[in-house]
Amino acid sequence: MNRLLLCTDLDRTLIANGAQPDSKGALALFRQLVRREDVTLVYVSGRHRGLIEQAIAEFELPVPDFAIADVGSTIYQVMPAGWQTDDAWQAYIAPDWHGLAHEDLCRLLSVFPALRLQPLAQQNRYKLSYHVALAEDSESLIRAVDARLKEAQIRANLIWSIDEPAALGLLDVLPASANKLHAIRFLVQQLGFPDDNTLFAGDSGNDLDVLLSGIPAVLVANADAQVKSQAASANPDTLYVAQGGYLGMNGNYSAGILEGVAHYHPELDAWLRVKTDNKAET
Repeated sequence: MNRLLLCTDLDRTLIANGAQPDSKGALALFRQLVRREDVTLVYVSGRHRGLIEQAIAEFELPVPDFAIADVGSTIYQVMPAGWQTDDAWQAYIAPDWHGLAHEDLCRLLSVFPALRLQPLAQQNRYKLSYHVALAEDSESLIRAVDARLKEAQIRANLIWSIDEPAALGLLDVLPASANKLHAIRFLVQQLGFPDDNTLFAGDSGNDLDVLLSGIPAVLVANADAQVKSQAASANPDTLYVAQGGYLGMNGNYSAGILEGVAHYHPELDAWLRVKTDNKAET
């Protein structure tokens, strides 16, 4: 078969750390799939490098070939000698910040007392991350931050999310070019994969730009109802919603990724079925 660039979100997509149950044996079958020489594995995550490595160890995930980390602001090639930062990606997104550094943006945004810097581990050269109390008017705050950045000729991507266990708002300030979709397209071009040989798997709202982009994608069955509703208008030729039932699995997490791979690539469907049949016979 042709080579496959398999890109997947981690939390609640590959990692079964959501409320829904996983399927026994699905992750083990996923590990076998990505060991194939014609499959290149990319993790696409809001986690920073240390947390991705922690997840690999904690959940016994396969080591990827590449990692898009920090909500798309960093790309790593994962090699036996270590994780190598993609300097070409850093150079690509740098102009959006108009030559200013992380520290410069901190000073620029210090006029907003509602913004509290997250720990150093959550920051990088092109990612500025803040905690915000949930009592704040987040929409007004984001508009004000955006206006101040534009005054300084900063092209920024502002990402708002909520850390429910900590009951805190999270605001990430990234270069406008730095997001999951742009990073995947950059990697696709670098590695020479056509869209038909690329597959993205996701579960949440911050995956929607990729899920709706026209890149072949799968939305795992455990995605919440709101995301499924937003994805309903997508082109069914390029967005598959896992239903469950494939190889007797429920379509959640890694089972949903496998179902998506089988949907788009019949030759891999046949291979996965043989692997499952062989296991059943032993």
